[in-house]
Amino acid sequence: MTTTLLAAPVAPGHPVEQQSPWPPTQSLSSRPSAHEGSGRHTRSAVVRRFRRQRTRREWRRGVLTVGAWTLVATSVALFLADHASAYFATLGGAITALGIVAGLVAAALMCLMLVLAARVPFVDRTLGQDRATSLHARLGRGMVAGLLAHGVLLVYGYAATGRATPVTTFVQLWTSSTDFVWACVAFLLFAVVGISSMVAVRRRYPYETWFAIHLTTYAAIVASLPHQFSMSGILAPGTLGRTFWIGMWLATAWTLLAYRIFAPLIVTLTHRLTVSAVEPVGPDAVSIEFTGRNLRRLRARGGHWFHWRFLTPGLVLQPHPFSLSAEPTDTTLRVTVRDLGAGTARLQQLRPGTKVAVEGPYGMFTDEARTTDRVVLVGAGIGIAPVRALLEGTEIVPGQAAVILRAHTHEELYLLDEVTALCAAKGAALTVLVGPRAGERWVPTQYADAHLTDFAPWAAAADLYVCGPAPWMQAVLADARACGIPEEQCHDELFAW
Repeated sequence: MTTTLLAAPVAPGHPVEQQSPWPPTQSLSSRPSAHEGSGRHTRSAVVRRFRRQRTRREWRRGVLTVGAWTLVATSVALFLADHASAYFATLGGAITALGIVAGLVAAALMCLMLVLAARVPFVDRTLGQDRATSLHARLGRGMVAGLLAHGVLLVYGYAATGRATPVTTFVQLWTSSTDFVWACVAFLLFAVVGISSMVAVRRRYPYETWFAIHLTTYAAIVASLPHQFSMSGILAPGTLGRTFWIGMWLATAWTLLAYRIFAPLIVTLTHRLTVSAVEPVGPDAVSIEFTGRNLRRLRARGGHWFHWRFLTPGLVLQPHPFSLSAEPTDTTLRVTVRDLGAGTARLQQLRPGTKVAVEGPYGMFTDEARTTDRVVLVGAGIGIAPVRALLEGTEIVPGQAAVILRAHTHEELYLLDEVTALCAAKGAALTVLVGPRAGERWVPTQYADAHLTDFAPWAAAADLYVCGPAPWMQAVLADARACGIPEEQCHDELFAW
């Protein structure tokens, strides 16, 4: 059954009015869909496909979890196996050993942080870049705490062993070892990066400034390396620990170079993307189409996002994380961009023929995150763009999909005509909600008491995809939890830095 839910029945392409009482009209079409008969035969196959997909993703998550804990445990175990008896014989030695363990754990977290920031495809397909970035930030706080404990415990341990005060011990280390000085500089740099990454702090300056500060992480890592091999002797030549850590740092460096530098260069040079069309889709938004070569080899799907760098004098230094707004073809990609500031305002005047450098595809807002045959897609404002692409690219069982579009005004219903046509073709129900938000709720004031299950009664058994402004998305996800939708079936991505 193809049932289209609208606040008031309208023809595709006409403004949507919010005049009817709750619940929305549900009777735009009561004729059997052309998909309905085939849906009975394909639903079981769809269920099996998404269950296998979910199992593979859970397996990959387990591999990442075990790998991370193994790295941390191995770094500590190698030290304890070689040096535990020597250090734990005295109080000063025990304090020193704990300081070394804290430093080893911090170094292991540092490697994990860098891998999470490298945009490795295996990690991206398992966690998604926004969750990988969030985990990167949490590990960063743990790393800084570990480094602080490392320094304090070592100074107190050396002081206890040498029967000196901590201040005297610190001065002796500072004056006798250049590597110790560089280690202190590294800690200060890590602290600066950590403070600059706090949400309340980084909102005070532009992305470019934050990114430049973040680059000092690499300087801090280089400054911290010498003392690991020159002080205390735990990584002396010939030890297994030395081999382990040299291998870990080389592997981490190669991962960063491979996926942050070499891979984007290869993608850009291989596919040679060029702006082919810029078409208005509202008073403050445009769809930008790109043409290129062999784009199927990118393995991009509807809902994936890329970092786009437009090669013009005014834009080349500004990477933009934009999601696809249409399923890719072998020769074209498309994004839809809203004017939200100085950077995106310039994109409204892009000219065909502009060359583009790209990184990606990234993200889990795709068909690959599906776990079940039922799906609810919720988009607000420019967040409708990736919802539209996902709707086009994912497999829909007629009658088992609901699309909800949310906007403050009619003009913010970007790509409504295309979404309406796709819903009609694929047998998905469509709800359009226009108007001011009802306080902290995600629905408009007319429907302040409505929940996701009012639009899709079976939502608790469905995958939920949400895209839009961050506070609004949090309101939708809170409603999803209240409606009993499991966390693993909720899919959203934030592009905030």
